[in-house]
Amino acid sequence: MSDVVTETVALGGPGGATLELARPRSSEALLDEDAFGDDEFLPYWAELWPSGRALARAVAARRLGGARVLELGCGLGLPSLAAARAGARVTATDWSPEALAFVARNAALNEVAIATSVVDWRAAEALEAQAPWDLVLAADVLYEARNVAPLLDLLPRLGPEVLLADPGRATAQPFFAAAPARWALRSWPDDVHPAVRVHRLRRPA
Repeated sequence: MSDVVTETVALGGPGGATLELARPRSSEALLDEDAFGDDEFLPYWAELWPSGRALARAVAARRLGGARVLELGCGLGLPSLAAARAGARVTATDWSPEALAFVARNAALNEVAIATSVVDWRAAEALEAQAPWDLVLAADVLYEARNVAPLLDLLPRLGPEVLLADPGRATAQPFFAAAPARWALRSWPDDVHPAVRVHRLRRPA
């Protein structure tokens, strides 16, 4: 893809850490009628959403040296990049091979190592086989109601802790209503985008 832009993304915190992120100039140019007809696929991955920025800031504030980190629905992979920069061993997953190509490109751009894998949450046996992950990341993945049930089912099988950023979508409310039955849940607003909340899910002791 030739029409690509690169921007510097601030992660905040002491020292003003930043990441370089390459992305398509226009997500609309990536629309594919055949892909949409097959599974209503839209190139959401090509946008750098506020929730991705918020989650990356939350991740950058942590010490993750040696931790095994998994990102679901990674898109351009900004939280994965932040985790890798923090010392984690990261696997970024998405159902779009094009998204993962950009994750690999951005990992090289920032001189970090990130493994990638094409994954459908409704058939995620390969991820379960590699569990437990120390930390699971997801940013703005509940934009469709059909994503709620698969994530509620999958996340407890992946690891003891999840960081999930969401901009307050109505479609996400059933997830957060059901999550406390299996997780200890704590939430806080992002400093830069207060409409986005970062939710920390941890298995009760």
